[in-house]
Amino acid sequence: MNFQPPPQISSIVGETQVAFHRTELSAILSLYGRMVAAGEWRDYGISCLRDVAIFSVFRRTAEHPLYRIEKRPKLRNRQGQYAVIGMDGQILKRGHDLRTVLRVLERKLIRAVE
Repeated sequence: MNFQPPPQISSIVGETQVAFHRTELSAILSLYGRMVAAGEWRDYGISCLRDVAIFSVFRRTAEHPLYRIEKRPKLRNRQGQYAVIGMDGQILKRGHDLRTVLRVLERKLIRAVE
């Protein structure tokens, strides 16, 4: 009787999925919490695909995302693996450091006090 361990999921699929690391999710969820408290955002979705991980932000549940925060490791050595993309598909900010890229969304929190 020979015991064979079950095959690894990554070997079945052939390639691994791209996902956000815990520290990356911490930075994203910190910003998300502040925006929810300000009443700007209401829902989010996370997609982990073969070559990209996407954190989508929604104002309401059943609409197109306001912003997409994407991680594309293949672009790490080029223009940067992180990008913030607007509702219309325009890239608002791209870079190598996630916190720097997320600053483009933090500007939406700053409002004039009367």
